[in-house]
Amino acid sequence: MKKFYNFAVGPVTIDEDILKIGAEQIPYFRTEEFSCLIKENEQLVLKALNAPKNSRVVFITGSGTASMEAAVVNIFNFNDKVLVVKGGSFGARFSQLCDIYNISHTDINLEMGHQITEQDLQPFENKGYTGFLVNINETSTGVLYNHKLITDFCKRNKLKLVVDAISSFLADKFNMEEMNACAVIAGSQKAMALHPGLSFIALNEQGIEIVKENKKNGFIKTLYFDLENALLNGERGQTPFTPAVSILIQLNKQFNKLNKEGFDKIIERTNNIATDFRNRIKNFPFKITSQSLSNAVTPLSPLDKNVSAHKIFEILKDEYNIFVCPNGGEYKNILFRVGHIGSLTIKDNDVLFEALNDLLKRKII
Repeated sequence: MKKFYNFAVGPVTIDEDILKIGAEQIPYFRTEEFSCLIKENEQLVLKALNAPKNSRVVFITGSGTASMEAAVVNIFNFNDKVLVVKGGSFGARFSQLCDIYNISHTDINLEMGHQITEQDLQPFENKGYTGFLVNINETSTGVLYNHKLITDFCKRNKLKLVVDAISSFLADKFNMEEMNACAVIAGSQKAMALHPGLSFIALNEQGIEIVKENKKNGFIKTLYFDLENALLNGERGQTPFTPAVSILIQLNKQFNKLNKEGFDKIIERTNNIATDFRNRIKNFPFKITSQSLSNAVTPLSPLDKNVSAHKIFEILKDEYNIFVCPNGGEYKNILFRVGHIGSLTIKDNDVLFEALNDLLKRKII
């Protein structure tokens, strides 16, 4: 395959030392050595999340959506009444999961690119809701939702808060303890900069007790996504089923590196790359469509209505060996996204802008 530049939001460009692990033979995992690695991974993840004392992490062999489903089926049941922030395709995914598992829910529908506000939440104050589901960075539209606003609302209304931080974790500042989230979800192929196929759910003490109570009462009707079983296995540093062994070894290497450098430094570096891109894109015929940007991604819409966002994606891919993120559905021709996570540098931004300048000269944008 030709060399390419990857500005997608996942999978992302991976460091060479991590790639080499993926090429190694996979060791047997039901060993004391691998159990120690799993336990160390758990502590590193909790540190990166700023998780409260006595929190736990469950590792799932599956994409971020697998952990979204596991969180929904273990935290909520048919007695719950849940609010879902629906500002894009990933909010819609939470809504779909609630439908599948017969969990009563109300969608908070937001327009493309819009931040959530007090006005959006006010109609649901003291209305008997028990849970709140949010993709804290709605990846499909590049909106980073207001952490404090959501936290305060959930605390006032005593709601079980479940946060999908899949594209925000290690890209934006995040404090699980301050948010009082009972469950936080992330995936390996985003800012963790690992191969896809691993996700995790971090549970605080409340989340752990909810899972145990739901299992005791017979509400958890799943084998693979049974988090109580996963928590029990995690006590000995194992998973109930075959884990993504190679990716967990990659995670250990990666997080030990990041921990040594400082997790805040990683976020700062991503912010610098995103800021550089956003300052330079102002000179091009695009509109940044998000009211509240994550460091992870910049959503762009062509100013010329006759220019197709999807066509830009295709030309960059086919003619310049550059990947950006296309959108689907109603956003296909009006929105594309440029990611700033993974093993990227500001010099990589130079390559992208050379291509965009060429598109401008060719009158494609």
